Amino acid sequence: MKRLAILTLTIFTVALLLAGVSCRPAPTPTPTPIPPTPTFTPLPPTPTPTPSPYPMTVTDPAGRKVTIKAEPKAIVSLAPSITEILYALGLGDKVVGVTEFCNYPPEAQAKPKVGGFSDVNIEKLLSLNPDLVLVSSIHIAQVLPELEKLGLTAVVVDAHDLPQVLDSIKLVGKITGKEKEAESLVADMQRRMDAVAKAVEGRKKPKVFWELSSDLWSVGPGSFVHDIIVRAGGENIATGHPYPQLTNEAVISADPDVIILADHPYGESAETVAKRPGWDKIKAVKEGRIVELTQEQVDMASRPGPRVVDALELIAKVLHPDAFR
Repeated sequence: MKRLAILTLTIFTVALLLAGVSCRPAPTPTPTPIPPTPTFTPLPPTPTPTPSPYPMTVTDPAGRKVTIKAEPKAIVSLAPSITEILYALGLGDKVVGVTEFCNYPPEAQAKPKVGGFSDVNIEKLLSLNPDLVLVSSIHIAQVLPELEKLGLTAVVVDAHDLPQVLDSIKLVGKITGKEKEAESLVADMQRRMDAVAKAVEGRKKPKVFWELSSDLWSVGPGSFVHDIIVRAGGENIATGHPYPQLTNEAVISADPDVIILADHPYGESAETVAKRPGWDKIKAVKEGRIVELTQEQVDMASRPGPRVVDALELIAKVLHPDAFR
């Protein structure tokens, strides 16, 4: 009996314990953390390299086909106008040689000199190790063949009117890797040329005598300055030849409205002109329309470079002052 009671008690105790366990709340399951999705920073796309324009072959104003093998790093300029183009395009640091007459911009004067216009010092030029030599038409007959024999890359840059100046700038820009700069410069020059054309359009054209020297050398059709006179709204009294020599009688007979003294830096003036025999009858003398150009103004008007538009505006204002007030 006693054993039965103990067994019964034991069974009852176990039952109670089991009941207690079954009544406990089930534990809240801990969620398994999900690892974050990795974030990747995309690499920038590999830029497509701009293909080099070199080697390139161009045709210069002399009709020569010239191959430029690589972007020029050392340039020799054999004309003041070419030097001005190079500096206007931001190529001054690549200019290693110039002529004795390359005086603009002022920093060009510090460059090594290789001679004058036609008397080029080839030995000095070679010592500068240029990979490009830019020449003008005056060098075609003698200097250019010598450069070609030496295996130097040489390009003719020349212009006889304002549109050709724009072409020269574009040519230099192309062969030196400065096409964008050349396009910008040309666009600005064209805008200014168009403004002058508009200002003088329909106005009476005054007759102009452009004096290069006291012995009456002048500029005629086919010359660079003639184009400036015409575009500035004037009528050039010189005819027949790009650089004619007029007689005293021819100038008096033409009776110019305006006389422009490009020889003023060499001593000619309104006073000396008025004292010439018979010139007191000329309209320009009687009305005091004798223009004394400074050396800088002569350079601007005689060099087929970027400053030619400055010369065009200057002459247009001289011929038609009322159009620019």
